[in-house]
Amino acid sequence: MCGRRYLGFVLLVWFQGVLHVQTSDQPCSAPKLNNGYLIPEELAYNHESKLTYSCDKGRKPAVEGWWATSTCHNGKWSPEPQCIDEKACLPPTIPNGIYTVNTNGWYEERDIIRITCDKGYKHKNRVATAECITGTWSSVPVCEKSIHACGEPPQVPHAVIIFQGFQDFFAPDTGLQYECEDGYTIEGADTKKTIYCLSGNWTQGPVCSRVTRPGPGPVGPALGGTGGGHPPSTGSATQPAGGGTDRGHGGSGGHATSAGSGTQPEWRVNICGNPPVVPNGDVVGYGQRYLRYECSSFYKLDGPEKVVCYSDGTWSNVPYCRVNFCSVDTDGHPHLKSAGVHYMKYGEEVRLPCVQDPSWWTDHYSLVKCIYGRTVVYDCCTRFALKSDCC
Repeated sequence: MCGRRYLGFVLLVWFQGVLHVQTSDQPCSAPKLNNGYLIPEELAYNHESKLTYSCDKGRKPAVEGWWATSTCHNGKWSPEPQCIDEKACLPPTIPNGIYTVNTNGWYEERDIIRITCDKGYKHKNRVATAECITGTWSSVPVCEKSIHACGEPPQVPHAVIIFQGFQDFFAPDTGLQYECEDGYTIEGADTKKTIYCLSGNWTQGPVCSRVTRPGPGPVGPALGGTGGGHPPSTGSATQPAGGGTDRGHGGSGGHATSAGSGTQPEWRVNICGNPPVVPNGDVVGYGQRYLRYECSSFYKLDGPEKVVCYSDGTWSNVPYCRVNFCSVDTDGHPHLKSAGVHYMKYGEEVRLPCVQDPSWWTDHYSLVKCIYGRTVVYDCCTRFALKSDCC
């Protein structure tokens, strides 16, 4: 009895698998096209095959052009071949504006649409409607930037903007909140402050100041008396890595000498022990009392460039290397050609190649920007397209 149940279960799973295979990649029957003709004209078409169609006199395809294509996808045609009156209008493209889309996908003659501009934009010459007349739209509205809108918000050192989404323009009265980075605060306020777009300008942003601890005081005179208190001149663990050109009285190879004329300070940077570690940064130079740091590529130094070794054996405040780049994983964007992860510095923009559609007559690219530390990926356009057409 158990064996029969097990066999029945196996057959059920197998049947479902066969059914799944049979229902995927289905061919398409020839579409029913009134007032038009198909090329090639067949009884059935394989999955992912394409056909071309055109329409009789007085009719036109429900897409741009007098010839149109449609693709078979799992038993259905996309887009559905259709011939409409040549006096009908196709949906217009209104940059920075929206309107009610007809469920038919097209509009009859004398149909009127009303365009609503996006926030931060207004109707040029107060034209907000368009009428379909003999297959074309009359007086298509244009949404232009409002003179009271604001552009990109100001960049504030040591602060980031807290908001979702990205845009080139911001509507009047828009508020954006800044927050100081860790280790910084706004004087006389919290760690956050909001700026507003007023009459085309942003109100004043915050000033983020570093939170500092009391230092050990200024560098004093030489330690000990004459002949005593000199630090050892050897020991690789106490010497900074690399040489650099800013070496003070050090010798070649980046090692400080133990000899002195008696008028020089009698301590070296090695009196403070190992150089402070700055993630994503390196010591690129030093003098008798300080180390000089630089950050790796795609990072920006935040804080003092030089770190001083005080006479009591302690280091002054240490900088840190702040992230100064964005990244985009092309494999995470289906419209981009797979090329791994691409890195960009703050404020940089690049064009990445798109996956080519067979209907495109030229290469397409996607504009990618690094804004406020975030990556913005726009739609695909040709290299000849206007900026407003793509982003």
